Formats: sequence, structure tokens, C-alpha cells
Amino acid sequence: MAKKAVATLQTGNAGRNHTKCIKMVKSPKTGAYVFQEEIVENEKAMAYFK
Repeated sequence: MAKKAVATLQTGNAGRNHTKCIKMVKSPKTGAYVFQEEIVENEKAMAYFK
């Protein structure tokens, strides 16, 4: 599934400007950790984790 998302972004030069970020977040409901995935621009990748 991830390969398909990455493959669709790599058409032309637009795919090299994006990064798939995976962040572990604690759920306020259950207290369990869940993974949050998002595709962001390279310049905004560090801000995504803050």
C-alpha cells in the first residue's frame, strides 16, 4: 500500500519535493499509541514533528 502512494508521487519532479512522515501519537481516549502517517513537503517535514 505504501509503495503505491510513493509511486504515484514520483511522476516528474513533484515526487522529490515530498516526504512520507510517520509519527507516533498517544491517543487521548485509550492511552494507546497510534501511528499517524502524512505526506508533507520536504521543507515542512521538521515542523510536522514539532
